[in-house]
Amino acid sequence: MRHGDKINNLGRTASHRRALLNNLASQLILHKRITTTLAKAKSLRTFVEPLITKAKDNTTHQRRIVFSHLQDKEAIKELFDVVRLKVEARPGGYTRIIKLGTRVGDNAELALIELVDYNEIYGKGRTEERETTTRRSRRGGGSRKKKHSKRNPSPVADAEATTPAADAPVTDATVTDVVESSVDMSVAISVYFYHSFLSSCFCAVLSLLCFRHDFFLR
Repeated sequence: MRHGDKINNLGRTASHRRALLNNLASQLILHKRITTTLAKAKSLRTFVEPLITKAKDNTTHQRRIVFSHLQDKEAIKELFDVVRLKVEARPGGYTRIIKLGTRVGDNAELALIELVDYNEIYGKGRTEERETTTRRSRRGGGSRKKKHSKRNPSPVADAEATTPAADAPVTDATVTDVVESSVDMSVAISVYFYHSFLSSCFCAVLSLLCFRHDFFLR
């Protein structure tokens, strides 16, 4: 039984699997991205990321430890001299796996594994955003309050601004305008009631005439 066995053997023996991962890691360091099956890419990620972490400590001891895995001088030189400078500020997660679908022959799942810092598409705008953003201090609260008070003035200030207009002196022209407007309104109301009274009287007379005409016809 294989209870708790999380290692993907990849259908190979231990020595064959170790040699496979060594070669894939060397090619990934040299070419920065490779295409392989999804299962191999996942196994390679857990294998190569600890080696990249060891490369951050550029000492002879760490070089010998990484060389014991890779067995490739060119890959060791590229890792410690070039890749180390790129990934020095990253606290892990040096690789990215992108699924590419299935292979035509055996329908195996393909994937692209690459070093994150060498990708020119993903994360290009993040570095620019980090450079442009600055740290905000707590002292900016006063200026914000001032700006807010300018944009949204208090109702007390509005009332104070409107009070002088209410206390303006009343002139004779203003009184005459008010009287004329009230007189015009009263005249209009009286004319309206007069017309309504005449119309009601006319309707009453008309109905009376119609009643008398019907009575004589009978």
